[in-house]
Amino acid sequence: MSDLTAKEQRSVRTTLLFLRVRAGGAWEPVAKALHVEEDTIAKVAHGKRPVTARLAIRVARLIEVGVDDLLAGRHMSSRVCPHCGHPPDDFVDEETVVIDPSPLRNMP
Repeated sequence: MSDLTAKEQRSVRTTLLFLRVRAGGAWEPVAKALHVEEDTIAKVAHGKRPVTARLAIRVARLIEVGVDDLLAGRHMSSRVCPHCGHPPDDFVDEETVVIDPSPLRNMP
């Protein structure tokens, strides 16, 4: 159980994933900086364990933002992927393909 709301936990998890991307894709430097085990931080980041208030404070201190800004997600772009942590500039060279769903609606 966590003292944080689902939205607050999602913000911390996205930040953890972003930190892992910035650390070259490894949990070790992130875990070391936060003084937690790699396995623990990976489980938290992937939603297998709740985000604790203690961890949220450690993350806020590490990235030098206020806890309120961290929990509200105001410290980073809202376009950072919540699933992988990649920032929007990582997707600049990829094309977005939009399929018009209207022809599919007329299918039997």
